[in-house]
Amino acid sequence: MLRILISGCNGHMGRTVESICTGQSNLEIVGGFDLLGQKGREFPVYTAPQEFTGAADVVIDFSSPAALQTLLDFGVARQIPLVLCTTGYTPEQSAAIDAAAEKIPIFRSANMSLGVNLLIDLIQRAAHVLGESYDVEIVERHHNRKVDAPSGTALMLADAVSEALPYTPQYVYDRQSVRRKRDKHEIGISAVRGGGIVGDHEVIFAGRDEVIEIKHAAMSREVFASGAVRAACFLATVTKPGLYSMTDLVAQT
Repeated sequence: MLRILISGCNGHMGRTVESICTGQSNLEIVGGFDLLGQKGREFPVYTAPQEFTGAADVVIDFSSPAALQTLLDFGVARQIPLVLCTTGYTPEQSAAIDAAAEKIPIFRSANMSLGVNLLIDLIQRAAHVLGESYDVEIVERHHNRKVDAPSGTALMLADAVSEALPYTPQYVYDRQSVRRKRDKHEIGISAVRGGGIVGDHEVIFAGRDEVIEIKHAAMSREVFASGAVRAACFLATVTKPGLYSMTDLVAQT
């Protein structure tokens, strides 16, 4: 039985994780963290991780960057692995995650979907073949409640393309402020916010005579919650501290 804590348990993703875990006999939710707390749930909810004194095997975090340091301190102090699904971390917070990963296993991914990680493989192949002959643009679309822009997944895709290109591209987020033609060595990243879009990501390779578009569309939040639960089960098999990702999970399957 894998004992799970959910950070951000009252949010949309936290509740989706709860729903998935409830349907599996080998998983047990032993508690949740949320600043507002909440009564009437099937498990106790704490306003801070340090209030939890029971036993747990892993924390799944779908909260906010503001909760990171408290969560890292809790994980390190209690030697409990963390699955970090939150996006929008600052460079300083990323460094803090790296430091904590030297003491406990931490699974971090800007996108927990298996399909998105397959998309990364496909766009790297495309970038390697197309090279400098094609302009690269990334368009991401999310619901109107998403705070960070561009999405962590869009940046992850840009980094993946960048690794495969024969040059070091510049990321361009806003063309309105500068009136000039597109530079050959750049990756344009555009963010759309509206309605209830779960998450769409499109990578465009635009050549002189043809355009190649590779796209992933999430139809529900369950795809991310399921990936997070899979990551939690993966960490249960890990014995050494370190920073793990979907690449490690996929390699094990």
